Amino acid sequence: MKKTVCSLSILAATSVIATQAFASNEVNLYSARQESLILPLLENFTEDTGIAVNLITGSDDQLLRRLQVEGDASPADLFITVDAGRLHRAKEAGVLQPVESDVLNEKVPSNLKNSDNYWYSLSQRARVIFYAKDRVDPAELSRYENLADSKWKGRLCIRSSGNIYNQSLVASMIEVDGAANTQEWINGLVKNFARPPVGGDTDQLKAVAAGECDIAVANTYYFGRLVNSKKAEDRAIAEKLGLFWPNQGKGDRGAHVNVSGIGVTASSENKENAVKLIEYLLSDKSQTWYAEVNNEYPVVRGNPFPTSLVKYGEFKSDQLNLTKLGENNRQAVEMMDIAGWK
Repeated sequence: MKKTVCSLSILAATSVIATQAFASNEVNLYSARQESLILPLLENFTEDTGIAVNLITGSDDQLLRRLQVEGDASPADLFITVDAGRLHRAKEAGVLQPVESDVLNEKVPSNLKNSDNYWYSLSQRARVIFYAKDRVDPAELSRYENLADSKWKGRLCIRSSGNIYNQSLVASMIEVDGAANTQEWINGLVKNFARPPVGGDTDQLKAVAAGECDIAVANTYYFGRLVNSKKAEDRAIAEKLGLFWPNQGKGDRGAHVNVSGIGVTASSENKENAVKLIEYLLSDKSQTWYAEVNNEYPVVRGNPFPTSLVKYGEFKSDQLNLTKLGENNRQAVEMMDIAGWK
């Protein structure tokens, strides 16, 4: 039975998707990405290939738990989530399987995929420093490590330690700088907080613009959303902020990057179609769409940067294999707790 893409709530979808699970011209996707940030690509895929996609959206942890509970009986063929740490959790939970695809291995850089091919990145974002243009000289900024300097005391906004993006940043620093140095850095960072961590990345950017702090750490795509917003007040916030690429010096690591990524589930009965969909999401057309719609950087080299971020130029990104973000996650959380990062 040939179907168009359908988007189903996670609570109502079980009985419907179970009846569709193993049709040869379908593929079932559990996605932690918002529907608006994935559905148009799925509709294009169906139009181009005739393969229908049954979509279930939900939170990362909710969907991962569902995959674990469903086990071998899960109708899901694919799982999309944000952050390499969560992708690692899915692999370790046994809900993913490795795939072999020359197309994927050629397109996705080795540091942006699991070394055993359990997951592949679809888009990437950098976690960088934003500053108030009227209060901070960018010459004062240099590396993530220097954010612990006492000159930033009471001037830094960042979200909570429970946020996976911050956990992954710390996990990357453990790998690069070592545990002892990273603990010292976290201790200094916490002392520099302008306020107790509250809200998401956009809230940190708004706080800098409002004068509650002078610098913030946030993902680039949140800033891109403000730049592209239809609301004049959002664009006004973006105008007050500068974007700084940290750790760009010769021999330095580069800016920390993280990804949204995808893996084929261990229970998949439509593996061939699942791999076709991953390959489609890494096509030039899909990569360009991601950049324009969600202000994310492409994974596949040669594709254009988001228009909203083009003026901020090229940057050196950290080439650390993102598998390490998951492997170091527990230690990162423990160290953040020790420092009192709430």
